[in-house]
Amino acid sequence: MTATNCWVPGAARADGDFPIENLPWGIAERPDRPGEPRPFAAIGDCALDMAEAAGFGMLEGLAPRIASALRQPALNAFMALGQDDWRAARAHVTGLLSGGPRSIERHARRDAVLVDRGSLRMRLPAEIGDYTDFYASEHHATNVGSMFRPNQPLMPNWKHLPVGYHGRASSIVVDGTPVRRPCGQTVASDDGPPSFGPSKLLDHELEMGVFFGGQGNALGTRIPVARAAEHLFGLVILNDWSARDVQKWEYQPLGPFNAKNFCTTISPWVVTMDALRPFCMPGPARGADDPAMLDYLRWSDDFVVDVRLEVLIASAGMRERGVAPTRISYGTFADMYWTMSQMLAHHTSTGCNMRPGDLLGSGTISGPVKESRGCMLERTWRGTEPVTLADGTERRFLQDGDEVIIRGSCEQPGLPRIGFGECRGTVVPAQA
Repeated sequence: MTATNCWVPGAARADGDFPIENLPWGIAERPDRPGEPRPFAAIGDCALDMAEAAGFGMLEGLAPRIASALRQPALNAFMALGQDDWRAARAHVTGLLSGGPRSIERHARRDAVLVDRGSLRMRLPAEIGDYTDFYASEHHATNVGSMFRPNQPLMPNWKHLPVGYHGRASSIVVDGTPVRRPCGQTVASDDGPPSFGPSKLLDHELEMGVFFGGQGNALGTRIPVARAAEHLFGLVILNDWSARDVQKWEYQPLGPFNAKNFCTTISPWVVTMDALRPFCMPGPARGADDPAMLDYLRWSDDFVVDVRLEVLIASAGMRERGVAPTRISYGTFADMYWTMSQMLAHHTSTGCNMRPGDLLGSGTISGPVKESRGCMLERTWRGTEPVTLADGTERRFLQDGDEVIIRGSCEQPGLPRIGFGECRGTVVPAQA
């Protein structure tokens, strides 16, 4: 899928996110077509309007089902097609944007189909029917467990199955959407009594999300772990905002609820697994003392993806004075104990049916050092080790006006940089 040349502005920039080897998919409204969301493929500083391209006959040669799916206001129909059709569409777009025989470089309507990416109003890539968030980082689970259960950081089941919970699809928002500080019940002591008011311990969580694709599985059937990768459409950055004080009071006996249902932010461009293939690595090795995996979770060709991630914070005062955001942590998606294939296989092991556009979150991505802890709870160790921003202020948890920026990319010598864009959210005060 690699082209040696691409004439689109910004496509050949070494530090850019969207070279022709990437071509992520997104849904957006163009400034001259308000209220008409449609699929785009990001390329350099621009984006290719797939619906407009279809109208000008530029998708001729693609199967009608693919061309039809690429004119819909959400990517669900396209996600449902499967790997062969995803690859056919990707190859076709590569031809349009390179010097190949289908190139639109000199097409009379080139400017109508290729628009400035910065002018787009991004939308959620799909209509997300269901959202499940996992807890797949051993470093994160151990750190959090050490704070609350120092004698047993990991629960007995943790290394036997990918732990997860069903999240709230209706409160998933796209990059740039403000995040209102939630209210809830909190306690001053472990035994209560509770009071109601704005959360004081608002947190971010550095995660990746994967969109489910293909026709899905019928209710009562399973997706084998060795076939799970066929259903991984692509990845986005995910920020699972969390109210830690609300969580502390409510999480027993059933786990996360209101502490995590108020907002989850994702980046708008879905980077396909084909674009990420050069950055895949063998699945995580198990330690000598780790329990053997059950057969339904075992696949000899399992993999993780080396997505390098960083979290930055800019206070309201920093933005007003033009001060650059402060990086507070970094990590890699490869540093996980459970893989995406295992998460999906376990999710469907009961016969749970998955549908195109469903979203799976990885859980907080944390690494072995302090600077690689993926949330404020870990990074400041429950607020006892605050981080200092560039304006000299300290953060134990997030304050109103703080903007959290998560960036991600795949980079290896000799390969083009594959980026995800940004996942941003600014905290606004609680409802009065």
